[in-house]
Amino acid sequence: MIAIPEKADLKRCDVAQLEKLCADMRQEIIQTVAANGGHLSSSLGCVELITALHYVFDIPAEPLIFDVGHQALAHKLLTGRAGKFATLRQAGGISGFPCPAESGADTGISGHAGVAISQAIGLADGRAANATPGKVIALLGDGAMTCGISWEGLNSAAGRKNLVIILNDNNMAIAKNVGALARYLNHIISGARYNQLKEKVRIFLQTHKTLYRAASKIDDFLKSALMPPSTIFQELGIRYIGPVHGHDLAELIPIFRQVRDNIHAPVLIHVVTTKGKGCDFAERSPEIYHGISGCDPVTGAMKKSSATNFSKAFGEKLTELGKTHPELEAISASMLDGTGLTPFQKAYPERCHDVGIEEEHAVAYAAGLAMAHRRVVVALYSTFAQRALDNIYHDVALAKLPVIFALDRAGIVADGPTHHGIYDLGFLREMPDMEILSPATELELKAMLDYLMTVKLPAVIRYPRGSSHCDRVPSPIVRGRAELLREGKDLVIWALGTMTQTALESAEILAASGIQSTVINTRFIKPFDDELAKRFAATPMLTLEDHHTSGGLGAALEESLGGIVHAPVLRCGWSENAPIPHGDTDAVKKQYQLDAASVAARAKTFLTTIPE
Repeated sequence: MIAIPEKADLKRCDVAQLEKLCADMRQEIIQTVAANGGHLSSSLGCVELITALHYVFDIPAEPLIFDVGHQALAHKLLTGRAGKFATLRQAGGISGFPCPAESGADTGISGHAGVAISQAIGLADGRAANATPGKVIALLGDGAMTCGISWEGLNSAAGRKNLVIILNDNNMAIAKNVGALARYLNHIISGARYNQLKEKVRIFLQTHKTLYRAASKIDDFLKSALMPPSTIFQELGIRYIGPVHGHDLAELIPIFRQVRDNIHAPVLIHVVTTKGKGCDFAERSPEIYHGISGCDPVTGAMKKSSATNFSKAFGEKLTELGKTHPELEAISASMLDGTGLTPFQKAYPERCHDVGIEEEHAVAYAAGLAMAHRRVVVALYSTFAQRALDNIYHDVALAKLPVIFALDRAGIVADGPTHHGIYDLGFLREMPDMEILSPATELELKAMLDYLMTVKLPAVIRYPRGSSHCDRVPSPIVRGRAELLREGKDLVIWALGTMTQTALESAEILAASGIQSTVINTRFIKPFDDELAKRFAATPMLTLEDHHTSGGLGAALEESLGGIVHAPVLRCGWSENAPIPHGDTDAVKKQYQLDAASVAARAKTFLTTIPE
């Protein structure tokens, strides 16, 4: 286990000792993420940056807000969690993201990009109102500056004397590092003498209005000429310092000290880092090692995965459809590889659009393309689709535009509460004129995409991460019709998506006890198969879904049965009011009684409660 100095001891370290600590933490991160999976290259890229922040500022008394939180592994090591670091992303272990419930050193929830500046402004205002001293620090990274909400925050940042924004620029650069001149200017404009002199000159010139206006223009001109990135921030009332070498502690620490002690205005420090720093394979391929399920810590060789999975199947099928549908366009929000769109991008680069971390823009842009009679598929993770809810409703559903939303990572995922895709049906089922499908297998996903190309209304197809591990050939897709897989007289199990396989396994377990079950692959959550629901209305029913029970399959079935007398329904899904924790998804499902054996046991208990 790595030895991390206590906070007071850390602040007594010299630069050489801090560099040794950074090297040790970097190796700890590599070893742990290689074993457990998680976000590797993003965390490796800001080890020195986070160490310098902890060295100079009084964190967490001076709050540090991450945007986004997968940069935070060095922060976790420095805040008392080194002893538990081996449990990273494991059930019952520490989260891969900042988590206030896990540690008081974590400020705010930091699973999605774009929110840190606005949160920091609110926190800064609240602390100022309470006369709380010190700074509030927002650490941005991995494309957070492409988010519209980041710019909304910047638009409101002026006047905050206690606000520090760190832009961790890891190859999504605003400007190139201009070397020694940039470093020299940074030390000058962040220094005490410069700022004291500037204040005295300002007071003097205020009595000479013409000179004051001229001096102001000269200052703006020089800053724009010498440091072009500063212009927009200056116009927003934010001091700009940068670019700064993000792996040079001897450069970072003095600048942070000057900002802490001598700049009493909102400031943005532009720090240039290398994603994957200190790990050869992660530096060479930062996107591949951004988020991994595990790898060899020396060679970077990935753990073997199944030959196919839902994301691959989606990308393969869409690329195939691109040949016969020249009007087909694909959009993603900085997730081309994660959603499986890379093959489509390579085949049809002019028809594949990565808009950055801008889910709202992605959907509104899709609406515009659809208005021009293009056939549009928007590929998002389920959890990120929530960010574009209003656009899905206002721009697509109300206009009845035939946009297809492909929602990857539907259901729970190892990353935990910020990334679980278990709420999407709760709002999507309410959208007017929108069809919603959920495939049980990769082959069914491909068949559903063929079907959706014929649909002239908004549609959603949602599927989980990983593979179904099932090669069953699906029956033809018919609008609003479920697939009857097995018939039995005692119980009807309605299953959604990959939970269909769990339902079949549960039925086998129940059969061994003499309980005969019908198993239905729901396929269409909307329009629901009302005819099949009414056919089995007199038989006890169980719904099984990798979604919250309050808005998903169980709700859809009971709504379908509304107005008629029917047998009791047991909803099996995520029914907790508390967030579902992170961890291996199979382990979490077993913990919450959503594995085959537990579902069978729940079904038996359920049947015993029904009067004969």
